[in-house]
Amino acid sequence: MTVVSAGQLIHRIALQRATTTVDALGAPSRTWLPVKTVWASINPISARNLIVAQRISTEITHEITVRYLPFLSDLRDLSNYRALYKSRIFKIHGGINEDEKKVIVTLYASEGIDDG
Repeated sequence: MTVVSAGQLIHRIALQRATTTVDALGAPSRTWLPVKTVWASINPISARNLIVAQRISTEITHEITVRYLPFLSDLRDLSNYRALYKSRIFKIHGGINEDEKKVIVTLYASEGIDDG
């Protein structure tokens, strides 16, 4: 899938990036900083993509499709992100720049893992 219409992206998600700060006692603390709010499509992982997803992590439960964003270009860095949709939390494990065209990115995520 290279082209995605606006009607397919029906979920408004907030992407957050993990950062480590030091508290008043000098102990490291992981916090989440908002990066961008975008339209996305959130779907349970399909059987067709399960094998690909399990190469990234056995915990993967969902695919999140978003329009290409420059900060998502380093696919190795995606594990530092999570997506929030309403009260749901999705830990991002990795992703694919579909057809290497910088049009859409499919993120592989697991639901319910706060990770900080």
